[in-house]
Amino acid sequence: MARLKRLDEVFSDYPVYFVTACAFERRDLLANDAVLRAVMEFGERGPECGAWLGSFVLMPDHLHAFVALDAEHCRLSAWVSGVKAVAARVLRAEGAASPYWQKGFFDHVLRSGESASEKWEYVRNNPVRAGLVQRAEDWRFWGQVHLLRSDEVGM
Repeated sequence: MARLKRLDEVFSDYPVYFVTACAFERRDLLANDAVLRAVMEFGERGPECGAWLGSFVLMPDHLHAFVALDAEHCRLSAWVSGVKAVAARVLRAEGAASPYWQKGFFDHVLRSGESASEKWEYVRNNPVRAGLVQRAEDWRFWGQVHLLRSDEVGM
């Protein structure tokens, strides 16, 4: 019975997803100021349709994001399509050749504070592991639009 109660608690709020979407052929397209602004603006409009963008990192060739969804009003696939579309619009305006994104995406439902903390540490340190900066805080292509379950995810 305790397990069922635990699961009820985990899913009583909107689920938080850890999402990764990759640029087509892992091209270096995404880590730029215009894409960052577009993703932030997209995240700010999200609650209108049941989506809250938490912390995210734009790597040159992929996006990592934490997003909470009201499943009644927003499907994860629709949200990912939307964020890909706003980035594609910016890249098209900058003259980058299409296609911009690989099909599909990877997602994982976060089930505990420990899981979220581990995922965020991975995301936050991704630019360091890639040799792009020496310290995570030096990478400027990241953001946080909404604080999602503040005990679990956030910078």
